[in-house]
Amino acid sequence: MFFPDSAVLNSAVDWLANGLWNLSWWEIVLYTLFTTHITIAAVTIFLHRTQAHRAMDLGPIPSHFFRFWLWIGTGMVTREWVAIHRKHHAKCETEDDPHSPQTRGIDTVLWRGAELYRAEAKNAETIAKFSHGVPNDWIERNLYSRYSWQGVGLMLILNVALFGALGLTVWAVQMLWIPITAAGIINGIGHYWGYRNFEAPDASTNISPWGLIIGGEELHNNHHTYPTSAKFSVKKYEFDIGWVYIRVFEMLGWAKVKKVPPKLQLGAIQPVPDEKTLEAVIANRYEVMARYARGMRHACKAEIEQLKSKGADLSLLQGAKRWLHRDDDKVPAAARQTLVEARAAHPVLDKMFTMREELRQMWLNTSQSREQLAADLAAWCHRAEASGIAALQEFSVRLRSARMA
Repeated sequence: MFFPDSAVLNSAVDWLANGLWNLSWWEIVLYTLFTTHITIAAVTIFLHRTQAHRAMDLGPIPSHFFRFWLWIGTGMVTREWVAIHRKHHAKCETEDDPHSPQTRGIDTVLWRGAELYRAEAKNAETIAKFSHGVPNDWIERNLYSRYSWQGVGLMLILNVALFGALGLTVWAVQMLWIPITAAGIINGIGHYWGYRNFEAPDASTNISPWGLIIGGEELHNNHHTYPTSAKFSVKKYEFDIGWVYIRVFEMLGWAKVKKVPPKLQLGAIQPVPDEKTLEAVIANRYEVMARYARGMRHACKAEIEQLKSKGADLSLLQGAKRWLHRDDDKVPAAARQTLVEARAAHPVLDKMFTMREELRQMWLNTSQSREQLAADLAAWCHRAEASGIAALQEFSVRLRSARMA
């Protein structure tokens, strides 16, 4: 009977303990974080901003690297990811949305987001309808799409070779990174909790103003407001690390940005809004509505303080204040009656709610000429400033100073 030499046995044990790359525990942690960050960068820059939304063109060097890395780092197929994400935007927060916490529940999306993704990836109609324009060259057809899971198997072999048995843990973290951060956190929390810069037509939120861990995807409300923008940060205090990488690629000649968010400029206050004012308002309508929402929140706060001073019941207004600045079709059925009662009890808020909807109809009305819409805007400003409501008056004056950047 053959018995292995003790030196060979010791080498095997040493390899299982340390692998070919004998690193300390903290160096392995850094390696894991570095590789998962590359995966995040590949998802946000290549899959999301370049392929799904065509917000930028990416050169062959980063494109081929990201495609290879996604193959070994996630096993995701480009056409499937792009199709599912495009459908999410097209059917956002409806029953057809592949991963909406509004229709499927926050717990389902947060903890079973990867399952929802895999289920939708099997929907041939989704893939056929929403995957146009993605790479379809020889290597995509014969390797990346055809042998998707062999790529992650290669990553497993590499990690075990480098780190021994500990490589299994490294690989597990790498494989769980996207299902947790993208499928769970962004698709779940990003439509459920956080702050909103813009009154986008959905419930998207910014999870954090600093987009570091998930490559800038944390700024989800900004993205849903301007989905074709290559840049996700819009405020001075926000940071999008994905945009930093894109700017570096631009300087190297590896990328070309097509679109960034528009900017609302406030210039001289016009006596009467004109067509240039109208153009600025429509182009920046989400920011305009966000400013209006802030005014409505201040008015609502003043009403609540007044009720407190009288010792009156606050429950009705407290229950309605969340929905006063939302589009009527986005108010859930369970909250509608409370909202109606609150508006009837508070004429100031009712007026602001009504005038908000009138303002919104200006960019929804495609049958009117620019001249007529400009006249409608002027009439709206006149009514707002004659209303006697401080929040409306202040908003209208600022609106008359709006100009395109």
